[in-house]
Amino acid sequence: MTRSRTLLALFLSTLCVLVLAGCDLISNEPDNCTGEASLFEDEFDGQKDCGWVTYNRGGATVEIADGAMQISTSQPGQIWWSNPGQDFDDQIITAEARQVDGPDDNAYGLICRYQNEENFYLFLVSGDGYYAIGKYQSGSDEVEYLTADKQFQPSDAINQGNATNRIEAGCIGNELSLAVNGLSLLTVTDPTFVTGDIGVAASTLQPGTSLIEFDNIRVRLP
Repeated sequence: MTRSRTLLALFLSTLCVLVLAGCDLISNEPDNCTGEASLFEDEFDGQKDCGWVTYNRGGATVEIADGAMQISTSQPGQIWWSNPGQDFDDQIITAEARQVDGPDDNAYGLICRYQNEENFYLFLVSGDGYYAIGKYQSGSDEVEYLTADKQFQPSDAINQGNATNRIEAGCIGNELSLAVNGLSLLTVTDPTFVTGDIGVAASTLQPGTSLIEFDNIRVRLP
């Protein structure tokens, strides 16, 4: 396992912010994107339009293809993401995330309480078996990790390499929790953001093109 991520932070790309300001919107009005037991759900099967943002700029491509939301990036250390334009307060988000290609030294996962391009929480795993909960906040272009020692931490619960991980992010009151493949990894407290959009995110931390797929996204009440 590489430990380079303990020294290398993820940065907000100014270009990414500009891209999101002028990107292609799939839809402004989600179409049948709720379920009997969910506030929001999307299987990316082409049967509904849930408003996700897609774009192809600056070394990153975000698109819905092959029955999944795909994020591809070749810009080390820069985080790229997509949101469907929702607004939730207390929530539990689940998704299947699969590393398809690229360096194992990466970061991918879920977003909750997204306010804007500079303010949101991140729940991340990596292809070499690490995890973190992080926060972007106005005034800094660098993620603040809320894990021990403010670094990614290792876990055997994470499937490494080109594999699928089931990620669960809880945002309930001031508590933020991360579970992977059914195992709870971390719960922290942070009062900064109380409501906002959800999202998916991915980055590579080494040279090479990283391709991550997300599927079966669900948002439910705690």
